[in-house]
Amino acid sequence: MSFASPWFLVLLVVIPAIVAAYVSASRRRSRRAQELAAQGLVLASSAARMGRRRHVPFGLFAVALTVLVVALARPEMDLKTPHREGTVILAFDVSNSMAAKDLQPSRIEAAKTAARAFVQNQPSAIRIGVVAFGDGAVIVQQPTKTQSDVIAAIDRLSVEGGTSLGEGLFQALNAIAGKPLTIDEAALDSDTGQVDIGYYGSATVVVLSDGENNGRPDPLEVAQMASVAGVHIHTIGIGTEAGTVVDIGGFNVATALDKDLLEQVAAVTDGKYYEAADAASLAQIYRTIHLDFKTTTEHTEVTGLFAAAGMLLLVIGSLLSVLWFGRVV
Repeated sequence: MSFASPWFLVLLVVIPAIVAAYVSASRRRSRRAQELAAQGLVLASSAARMGRRRHVPFGLFAVALTVLVVALARPEMDLKTPHREGTVILAFDVSNSMAAKDLQPSRIEAAKTAARAFVQNQPSAIRIGVVAFGDGAVIVQQPTKTQSDVIAAIDRLSVEGGTSLGEGLFQALNAIAGKPLTIDEAALDSDTGQVDIGYYGSATVVVLSDGENNGRPDPLEVAQMASVAGVHIHTIGIGTEAGTVVDIGGFNVATALDKDLLEQVAAVTDGKYYEAADAASLAQIYRTIHLDFKTTTEHTEVTGLFAAAGMLLLVIGSLLSVLWFGRVV
């Protein structure tokens, strides 16, 4: 413990003097009462009959004064406080199939609406980034604490091209690392290990996709890389398994939710898979995604705690004194 105004601690020397004065006065009163009682002039007082318990109120007063003097010195302590922190990457599938309307008004618009609500509900300590993936992937918004920038990035998303979930996950890891990473597919395919990108235990990726993957690298292998790096991936299945038809370049193409791959990606990183049957359930899913609490040690002034404790002791001492002796002091 340290003190912002330590010179107030000089007042502590007064406390022993007060205690000494109380002890001296108590002894004088006790001797005088015994002398008068021996002469038959008075009966034994209630305080005398209570024995040592009669000193409890004063003891509480003395402790209270000590605590209040310490409060004047503005004590500071290292306190461990839990709070949410870290980085969240929203990885949006922007392939042509996300224009399908089995979620209204469309898969991509329903995902964007719910994502905006998710961003607005996050504490200011959370850094949020946005990645868009189709045939390839791009970081649309680097992780930032400025929520308006994140929402503007979400608003700019539009659909085009095929789907490479692996590219989307890898770009999300790039955004988390804050530096360009290189993917070595030979290392990914080996039986001996993964590409080491560092450790980011406070980072999370939230993937929004219909799961229809048709590109490299293998998303499960990139998910394993994320797992080694301590990154959790939550996946949200956008669309319905019954599917629908979407117009792509004048051709009607059937599209449906393929949840198996999304479930596997989440499982590799100890994340969770959620399924959005409609826009309302998608919004609910975003409200259920919680980030881990981290404990940090902060040097904090605790004057209020000491002042409150001192006042509480004074009140208790006063109540006991009034109850037992009919007076405060």
